[in-house]
Amino acid sequence: MPLIELVILLACLVLLSNVLSHYLVAIPVSLIQVGLGLGVALLLNVQVKLQTDWFMLVFIAPMLYNDGREFPKQELWELRGAIFANAIVLVFITTILGGFLIHVLIPSIPLAVAIALAAILSPTDPIAVQSISEGVKLPKEILHLVSGESLINDASGLIGFKYALAAAVTGSFVLGNAIGDFIYISLVGLAVGLALITLIQLIRDLLRREGINDIVFNVVLQILTPFAIYFIAEEWFHASGVVAVVAAGVLSHVQNSHESEDAPELRLVTERVWNVIVYLLNGIVFLILGIELPVATRATIKGAHTNTLHAVFDVLIVWGILLLIRVAWTYAYMLFNWLRHRKQAKPSLRIAALSGLSGVRGAITMAGVFTIPTVIATGEAFPERSLVLFIAAGVIIVSLIAASAILPLIASKSLPFVTRGSSPDEDDVALVDGEDDDTDVPEDATTEVPQQLTYKQARVYILQLAIQNVEEHRRPENQRAAYDLILDQQFQMRRLEVASQTADELAPMLTDELQLRLVALAGERQAVKQMILDRQTTKLAGKVYLQRIDRREQRFIRATHKSGLPTLRSLRLIMSRAMQGFRLWLAPGDSGELRSEILNIQREASKAAIKSLSQYLKQANVDEQQFDRQALYHLIVHYRNRIENAKNDHSLSRADYEQQIHRLRIKSLGAERTGVQQLLESGRINLRTAAKLRQFINYSENLLMLNDIEADDD
Repeated sequence: MPLIELVILLACLVLLSNVLSHYLVAIPVSLIQVGLGLGVALLLNVQVKLQTDWFMLVFIAPMLYNDGREFPKQELWELRGAIFANAIVLVFITTILGGFLIHVLIPSIPLAVAIALAAILSPTDPIAVQSISEGVKLPKEILHLVSGESLINDASGLIGFKYALAAAVTGSFVLGNAIGDFIYISLVGLAVGLALITLIQLIRDLLRREGINDIVFNVVLQILTPFAIYFIAEEWFHASGVVAVVAAGVLSHVQNSHESEDAPELRLVTERVWNVIVYLLNGIVFLILGIELPVATRATIKGAHTNTLHAVFDVLIVWGILLLIRVAWTYAYMLFNWLRHRKQAKPSLRIAALSGLSGVRGAITMAGVFTIPTVIATGEAFPERSLVLFIAAGVIIVSLIAASAILPLIASKSLPFVTRGSSPDEDDVALVDGEDDDTDVPEDATTEVPQQLTYKQARVYILQLAIQNVEEHRRPENQRAAYDLILDQQFQMRRLEVASQTADELAPMLTDELQLRLVALAGERQAVKQMILDRQTTKLAGKVYLQRIDRREQRFIRATHKSGLPTLRSLRLIMSRAMQGFRLWLAPGDSGELRSEILNIQREASKAAIKSLSQYLKQANVDEQQFDRQALYHLIVHYRNRIENAKNDHSLSRADYEQQIHRLRIKSLGAERTGVQQLLESGRINLRTAAKLRQFINYSENLLMLNDIEADDD
């Protein structure tokens, strides 16, 4: 079938599968798609010449990039130990132990071939898990663990398969070369992915500052990103394109750029386009699996030397081996953590079974297994190639069926997981010296509105109204959410003010802001030194925080006196924080206590900074009116935000916190909409500006609803 007709047919089948899934609710849509693919392969004799290189580039690269881009940062960090252990150690155990057991239980498969089969079956498929979870409703922790693991284990599984397959073909294997290649492929792939996504982000920011912020252009650039990164990593550097696109996706998510605030329409359109792409690619992958099933099983079914029923039994044996290894590993990992930290929940066989069954095999397995050659180096036929293809295809189908049939039975009961933010927060101490938290905050942070406003000036004005609205609805129970939202809105205002002023107008404002920040940093530094003297904290924690103060001070001075690229500065800050977090992660077992001490220092130092600002402004030789009230207000909110986020415990769960942000954001958007109407009625903006402001508010409102829908889906 010609390529164009094949693409149209596959797209139509994806639509049909989703229509059928509304009626066959008990069957995951992925299994329906596999069945449709098998049907068109048998009835219409449709064939897809599956080649690993283009399959990985066209399908796997964009989907893994999108997985990394959307993976929750907090879950990725909290489950980092389990994710890396499952993605690397478990893959290694599955490859060696699983290959040995397969060889013992199915002697006709040579040991090297059995190891290669176990290696290619070790990667789990997040696409399959997500499609099953839509009907099964897996617990978030299990879904995040399996999804995060699958971001990494594709590379380790493919590398293990490559060297096991080479050993089967040539009859020789060099462990040192394999380890060296694994390190090179992984590290270089990681470096290439991080470097390229950083370069692309820099280019995008430069183009946006030059006024090239066309929505279609930016969306197309984002969609092409994973393809370019994968191709460059594989073809130019001979590294792992899988690792490169995953690293790029995660970093683009961690960077947390301000597109949501500056260009919500870009974020909204981008998310919708990605939804369409992933929707099609996801469905086509499983259709191709179904189409390739006859190719993978025909030789075994028609062959006289292998009984078909015996081959099906071999499939169940291999699937059982993989399941038992995964369940045993998960249980052992939970037991090890429980022995180290008795406060955690005891190991549960049910949770281990959930993790084992959710490790569904899919696209990576099928794409890799078809690269097995037909002959080995001696010219003889590859041993048991047809049986290996049959087993790989069978394990994919059995894992899908088992997960969809058994997971609902196990997951129907509540699981003993500890949710985030479940520890009570009993610290209700006032922010500054036990006083009420409105110390030295300007009562009215707004500025006098000129007669006729430009678009940027009008946006600043309605943002001021939004901040006032959030302040009016700020209560002790929603303080952290309120300060987080106010700080975000303040950053938007500062960027708009900077963008709308000339260098001469900007210079005195930056000088005043630098002076206030230096006063606040001096207060922080003095407070930390006093805490060390009073032995309220350790010297190590105090030294770490003092170094942070020094770096912040140098950064403020450089930002004021140099005109470097903001993107480069923010990139250095991101990388610095990442390296600092990585060092804390690799620190000894007391790193948790160190982080707790640093948070305590941050809270006390922030209180001291606010107090220092208050005392400075009350000095007789200081004219408070010379300072920009917006800058002062912004700085105080910044420190209050640091105080709230430095609390060791929070009584709110993440879901409740997001609900508070959501409610405050809705109220602030209402204030912005009212402000636009007031400006229009007073004649301070024209109809064109009012329409543009309302369009921006509508985009922000749509983005808020989009995030709310995604949160409900999680």
